[in-house]
Amino acid sequence: MTALGTIDSANLNGGQKLAVKYFSVALILFGAQVVFGLLAGLQYLIPDFLYEVLDFSINRMVHINAMVVWMLFGFIGSVYWLLEDESGIPIVGLKLGNIVFWIFTLAVAAVVAVYLLVQIGPGEHSTLWLITEGREYIEAPRWADIGIVVCLLVFFFNVAATFAKGKWTGIGGVLTLDLIALFGIYMAGMFYTTNISVDQYWWWWVIHLWVEATWEVLVGGLMAYGLMTVLGARRKIVETWLYIEVALMFGSGILGLGHHYFWIGTPEYWLSIGGFFSALEPVPLVAMVVHAVFDSGVHKMRSSNHPAMGWLIAHAFGNFFGAGVWGFMHTLPQINLYTHGTQWSASHGHLAFFGAYATINIAFFYIAVQKWRGNVWMSGGLIGGWKWKWSMVLLNLGMVGMTMGLLVAGYEQSQIERAIEGSSWAGYFAAQSHPWFQQGMFWRMVFGGMFAAGYALLVLDLLTIGKRETRPAQRPSADG
Repeated sequence: MTALGTIDSANLNGGQKLAVKYFSVALILFGAQVVFGLLAGLQYLIPDFLYEVLDFSINRMVHINAMVVWMLFGFIGSVYWLLEDESGIPIVGLKLGNIVFWIFTLAVAAVVAVYLLVQIGPGEHSTLWLITEGREYIEAPRWADIGIVVCLLVFFFNVAATFAKGKWTGIGGVLTLDLIALFGIYMAGMFYTTNISVDQYWWWWVIHLWVEATWEVLVGGLMAYGLMTVLGARRKIVETWLYIEVALMFGSGILGLGHHYFWIGTPEYWLSIGGFFSALEPVPLVAMVVHAVFDSGVHKMRSSNHPAMGWLIAHAFGNFFGAGVWGFMHTLPQINLYTHGTQWSASHGHLAFFGAYATINIAFFYIAVQKWRGNVWMSGGLIGGWKWKWSMVLLNLGMVGMTMGLLVAGYEQSQIERAIEGSSWAGYFAAQSHPWFQQGMFWRMVFGGMFAAGYALLVLDLLTIGKRETRPAQRPSADG
């Protein structure tokens, strides 16, 4: 038997071994996101920094694409982690899943290399297929788009076939149905039209429905499993809230897409639809956590994994404030008229993506490393426990600080560029050079450094946590 505190893959089942591979790549891409985000932030303050070497457009593109891909890797790894536990059987088609992991990873590396090495060039038809599609947030070349859909189809097959053959649970049912949308909606961004309004109409399906709808349901399933694993929450409680989340998603989240249709030439009825149906999806996640925490009083709040529990709670409230409150702040058309396209949107985007998605992935990193070290003690009095606490503080404070810096800059833009200058080029440059804008971007950079320090400490902690522990984990029991 493996000694407690020693990393050994013999402690893991087949799906969990594959999950660790996905988590490892996700953590590396998380680091790339941080590095390129810092470079892009610095270029706001020093515009000629790395000019014609690594331009702002490239840094920003890699920063955003690294974020999307590392979160996707984390989600896939998290589902593989829980798959055998939930279904009660070995994963169907695991060998194919392992092959696809390597294909996916090598494809991501190739795409990033092309971004960095081919920064300028003609916009020919071959460019679309081999270099970049040039569409904001989904710049990947067409071959990579097709590859992503194929990889997600294999992932869907692994999950659906395993649950079909094994035990069918509420979490399993929601995840299986959600994965159909995960590969299906992405295809809405794989074609273009010469009409910019029609093109933007479908483009937003990927940017909103793929990321803000299918991902939101996916993390709801992960949250439910995480609460049962680390807190011993009862299945009927977390699955009830999961069903409520799915209902709210269909009832409001899909129509919430309308807040992206205000200014792209779509009919005026989207002003009312988009303004009304927004920001309700995170509510059930918060309720799920609050209910589970109160319910856990029956076993005196014994959590088997304090770092994971801390990040699950951070996820619930980060999702609520980042995606919900910060999103609703500027989704009413009367407000969005002045705020869209400013740093106000970036403020919402930073807090929403970190709060809604990064936090749940980090929680699963800690769930994984605990079992990888032989179910070692990771509760109160954990040796070296200061590292996970300080990394959590630095990451969260860094993100809140960046969010507020960007909000100050965005507020200044909405006043000077939009309200006073009337969205003219003169107004744009007046806003960019205003001291409030510069100060906001300066503090974004300062807190970005804090966030980077938190990331470094997170990596160190994941590599060392539990290493000196000799106590086995305590296991709060959950009824089925």
